[in-house]
Amino acid sequence: MVQGTGSSVGKSILVAGLCRAFTRMGYRVRPFKPQNMSNNSSVAADGGEIGRAQALQAIACETEPVTDMNPVLLKPETETGAQIVLRGKRVAAMRAKDYSRFKPRLAAEVLRSFERIANSAEIVIAEGAGSPAEINLRSGDIANMGFARRSGIPVIIVGDIDRGGVIAQLAGTKSVIDKDDAALVRGFAVNKFRGDKSLFDDGYRLIQRLTGWKGVGVVPWFDEARVFPSEDATDLYGRSGGGGTFKIACLALSRIANFDDLDPLRAEPDVALEILAPGSVLPPDVDLVIIPGSKSTRGDLKFMRDQGWDIDVLAHVRRGGRVLGICGGYQMLGRKIADPAGIDGSAGTSQGLGLLNVDTEMEPEKQIRKTVGRLSPNGERFEAYEIHLGRTEGPDRERAFAHVETGRKILSEGAISADGHVFGTYLHGLFSTGHFRRAFLERLGVKGSNFDYEQRIDQALDSLAGHLETHMDLPAILGMMAEPRLCTNTDGQDGSTELRLG
Repeated sequence: MVQGTGSSVGKSILVAGLCRAFTRMGYRVRPFKPQNMSNNSSVAADGGEIGRAQALQAIACETEPVTDMNPVLLKPETETGAQIVLRGKRVAAMRAKDYSRFKPRLAAEVLRSFERIANSAEIVIAEGAGSPAEINLRSGDIANMGFARRSGIPVIIVGDIDRGGVIAQLAGTKSVIDKDDAALVRGFAVNKFRGDKSLFDDGYRLIQRLTGWKGVGVVPWFDEARVFPSEDATDLYGRSGGGGTFKIACLALSRIANFDDLDPLRAEPDVALEILAPGSVLPPDVDLVIIPGSKSTRGDLKFMRDQGWDIDVLAHVRRGGRVLGICGGYQMLGRKIADPAGIDGSAGTSQGLGLLNVDTEMEPEKQIRKTVGRLSPNGERFEAYEIHLGRTEGPDRERAFAHVETGRKILSEGAISADGHVFGTYLHGLFSTGHFRRAFLERLGVKGSNFDYEQRIDQALDSLAGHLETHMDLPAILGMMAEPRLCTNTDGQDGSTELRLG
């Protein structure tokens, strides 16, 4: 299990790299993350949703992602509450203090998922969440040492030297965690090093002496990591890019979801993509505004108005600009969003931007599916996916954004305004398909390229594996691995209770 001294130390990327490295050695490898918190999710092969990082790690293992790889996914809806997704399906929405009491009951479910993954593999590399040094959260923990204790698997702790204070990060973690938890730690790694590694030799030895843990590598900064989709929306502001003349602005909503939709567009040579931070004004020379997915559509519609972006977007359309709404963004473009049962927040109805002649009503059943479609009924096929609550209908649905295959039928999907300037769709992942991305951009008067985004990801995973083969002691990591010993009894700090879903 790879745990970290904090969030965003690079655990997800290191696990993906180790998965690909051991896969290249000929092992049957699988990823696992007991609990994840992210609004950037993917549809798994068995029909549920999991964290985007675990989907990437499955690709690194050259296998299909399944919901057991991330049995508990928390999707924040407010500052104090989140949607609980268990084995790919939404089961509840809770405030943080309620979840802290509910969490121990999930332990048995997590172990069952882990056991199925372990039975399908020769090597499982699990990823922690946050940090085991957050000992105030240790009781009932299922994400870090609580899971490691119940599964009996060894741990490597990763520190982030780019933040500074990496010696204190690692030595401090050792000093505060429970002694029985610390006994599971076999080694440490230092990530995101810049410069001459030999200058850190003394620091590396000091960490080994202060912790008693074996060092398994100092990993230099891996610049190609920018190609990989991020799970944390806070990374968005450093990921704007492109130097093209066609300018796209994406609104950074407070509960932005599935923002990896933007990554292929960012890589287009003729596109300049900007993430518009809260409080910023929409530049007048923008050609296309993207309103992305949201975990709380009506809440983010209010957030948009609080920033004054609704006025900016309406002015942009009056000037002849284009707008694309994806998922929650599509719903916001309509006339109204009705949620009488309070499924996506408080009950009520919100007036939309009115740029599409459609209305949305929230429904209890969440739509989670992979989709095959075409930009036009006879066009080239593309792959996409849907993860959303709500059904959208109205006259602008007669002008389809795309067409999807359902059995032997081809059905219209999404909507386009009468003037052809405003587009709405529930489909995520569209722009990963080169010919779709090129066709969409050419519709807007831009010369799109046809590079294979998925191939670019795969090549970056191979480069990452080579990077870790050079800078980490992979034979030592192999030697640290152990057979899991699953235990559902108390571990001295918390117990697990059978969870019954109704």
